[in-house]
Amino acid sequence: MNEYEIINNTKEQLKEIDELGEFIDLALKHLKLNNVIFNVIFVDNEYIHKLNLQYRGIDRPTDVISFALEDDKSFINMDFRVLGDIYISVDKAHEQALSYGHSLKREISFLTIHGLLHLLGYDHMVKEDEIKMFALQELILHEAGIER
Repeated sequence: MNEYEIINNTKEQLKEIDELGEFIDLALKHLKLNNVIFNVIFVDNEYIHKLNLQYRGIDRPTDVISFALEDDKSFINMDFRVLGDIYISVDKAHEQALSYGHSLKREISFLTIHGLLHLLGYDHMVKEDEIKMFALQELILHEAGIER
């Protein structure tokens, strides 16, 4: 059984966040994940800026940042996987949805699957890895009926 918590640490009440569980369930099924635990935490630009500076040395807000606990082998357990935390900036999600011309639901879903894939070890530092990761993201979004 998978366990995840969606935490909204902003003042904004968004149906896109309230309805995110259905998308996460579909993504977990597609990825054939069982017995995983993780959190999706929604924050504002100020909070994610501090995280980005403290942990990545980048002095600006970002859209999503993932903290993968499986990088630390002491968190690996035979019965379940504690994946970590995904932080998403609601402010950036609004900005990017507008900039890319798609819905807030699509942007929040995209940032969620992007963060989840990072927790699973996917990366996009090299073009070849980026192609694989982004193709998988788009496939899962498409399966959920969340298009641009």
